[in-house]
Amino acid sequence: MESCAAVEKEVEKVINKFSAINDHSQRIIGDVISLIEKLRSSIAEGNPDNKVTAGQVDVLNEALTKTKDKLHRLTTEHRDLHGTVSKVGKAIDRNFVADFTATSRTDAFQTERNVMLLNRIMAQHFYRQGMDDVADALIKESGLPAEDIVPEPYAELHRIWEAIHTGNLAPALDWAGRYSSELDARNSTLEFKLHRLAFMQILNGGVQAQTEAIAYARTNFAKFVRRFEKDIQILMGTLIYLQIGIHNSPYKYLTAPEMWIETADVFLKDACQLLGINKDSPLSVIVNAGCTALPALLNLKQVMMSRQVTGIWNGRDELPIEIDLEPENRFHSIFACPILRQQSSEDNPPMKLLCGHVISRDALNKLSNGPIMNNTFRLKCPYCPMEQCPSDAKLIYF
Repeated sequence: MESCAAVEKEVEKVINKFSAINDHSQRIIGDVISLIEKLRSSIAEGNPDNKVTAGQVDVLNEALTKTKDKLHRLTTEHRDLHGTVSKVGKAIDRNFVADFTATSRTDAFQTERNVMLLNRIMAQHFYRQGMDDVADALIKESGLPAEDIVPEPYAELHRIWEAIHTGNLAPALDWAGRYSSELDARNSTLEFKLHRLAFMQILNGGVQAQTEAIAYARTNFAKFVRRFEKDIQILMGTLIYLQIGIHNSPYKYLTAPEMWIETADVFLKDACQLLGINKDSPLSVIVNAGCTALPALLNLKQVMMSRQVTGIWNGRDELPIEIDLEPENRFHSIFACPILRQQSSEDNPPMKLLCGHVISRDALNKLSNGPIMNNTFRLKCPYCPMEQCPSDAKLIYF
């Protein structure tokens, strides 16, 4: 972003200078036109058969001198503008590096497995975006087995999300109705928020829509009384202001565009969690992470070259510096045991306890050497009071 801001600053200088030169040029051209008009009027006053008088010669010389001076000024300003424009190119060269070979691994896609993984994640991305024809063409041309692509309902969710933004609640209400029990189990507010938008949408019809709105409330809000009693009371209070319009009442915030945006985001978040899919495409997450990491890696490259440091980039599976990503895009690829402070390995993998806490297998073995209950070794989780059998721990993968 700093590089973009530096280039944008130079571009703004060019735009400001161009605007100033344009205004000045218009004034100069206007002055020259006035001089030429004055000269033509002076010549037209005389007899065409007579010779040019001394006064007309003076006017002509004055016009030529002023025109030449103004043309010289225009040329100078144009030359200065050209210099300012060239600084933009220099700013781009200075702030953006075209050679990214030092920040990439040339062997990343030399194996068939990695190429297949890349094709698979690209195909899944296209399916998520609803571009089925592009994904099908990629699978066919790359020779990727179609059964390797696990179909995700994200394309349907994305279409519903877009429908909410356009004011069409029918697809979202239908989806929420199908998964109503699952949403209630997760204590989700999605279904109520959708019905609240639908209720306010009916009220936009004015006083004549009052009967329809009351009928809708009686049909759909009964199941939410226990959890959203206060919110339902507020919705019923909007009926008082139908004659003057909801937008003129204390409840006008219920019709604000932000309510629709919030509900659409809640739908996408809860739906993805319910169906066990990622909210963001893995490909987009990787690209965004790469764009975030690239400036830091380029700065590191320059420091390494200036100080002639070698060997810092030899790590095969990790970057030489930490990259600060957005919280929702942080994924742990390496596990370090919080008990033994050791990095997990194939011989010492991470194990998930029944309570959900994760420790290494070596730590599990050491903790399991405790008291015997019912002829079974029992261990107490180091982070919560729960006791459990070591055999209940499950191997997990990062």
